[in-house]
Amino acid sequence: MLRTNVEKLVAVAVQGLITPPMQRGAYRVGREGVPFVLPGTGGISYNVKVGDPAFGWAGDHVEPCVSTAASIEERGGSKNLAYNTLSCIGNEAIVISGDAKGARGVVTGKHGGIEHVLIDFADEDLEIMALEDKVQIRAFGLGLELVDYPGIMVRNLDPRLLEKLDVEERDGKLIVPVAKKIPAKLMGSGLGSATTASGDYDLTTTDQAEIKRLGLDELRFGDLVAIEDADNRYGRSYRQGALSVGIIVHSDCLLAGHGPGVTTLFTAIDGSLAVRLDPDANLGRLFNIGRYR
Repeated sequence: MLRTNVEKLVAVAVQGLITPPMQRGAYRVGREGVPFVLPGTGGISYNVKVGDPAFGWAGDHVEPCVSTAASIEERGGSKNLAYNTLSCIGNEAIVISGDAKGARGVVTGKHGGIEHVLIDFADEDLEIMALEDKVQIRAFGLGLELVDYPGIMVRNLDPRLLEKLDVEERDGKLIVPVAKKIPAKLMGSGLGSATTASGDYDLTTTDQAEIKRLGLDELRFGDLVAIEDADNRYGRSYRQGALSVGIIVHSDCLLAGHGPGVTTLFTAIDGSLAVRLDPDANLGRLFNIGRYR
């Protein structure tokens, strides 16, 4: 049995609201120098869910299902920092205002820069939700430790998700299922950040031939992925031999240095973390949400 310090974790309430779709300007310029105008971050995405492809949408940085933040006006303010840091993948969320009051969902991602927490809800709840409805999250997981694996740091992970993951313990290693492996050379926006306790960083997709060669064009929202030679302990750095496991949280992007976002779940530099390939390693399947309902 995987031993943790779960009995010492603090469960706290954090509150956000459904954000309106956000644009920094009408046009943005893509990696090939071509201007574009497309849907992006924020709002309620009726037809984009966990389990759907992360590629191929007529959009940029599309966030599946419902996007929330503690403050719309102060994107980088203290309220959003707390909301994004304390929330963990797999946390329970409940709508506390509006016609959808009482609807329950699951946190599926944390998007840095825009400081959004992404939540999956059932289709019938989406139909009666409105922008700026209030959502409360039972934030639980920050500070989670694996007692027998001191070299593995856990980030952004609800203990409920850890219980559902089909992890193995073998030869002193914790083996986590992942849908794909990503070489560190392909990671971009967010690289060099000082913390992995919030937000995400992006797989860069400028080299489409390499993306297809590695099968990364098959990634789905909610897929667990391994990032090779990636040290995510105290920020996001390249380190040969390190390994990080994360989850795909937003769609592909047209901007240079951007692509599907990855929120960190596990990271180690001592060889105690390993992975095995499993095409079904997806958050939606584990929680019966999104396209897996």
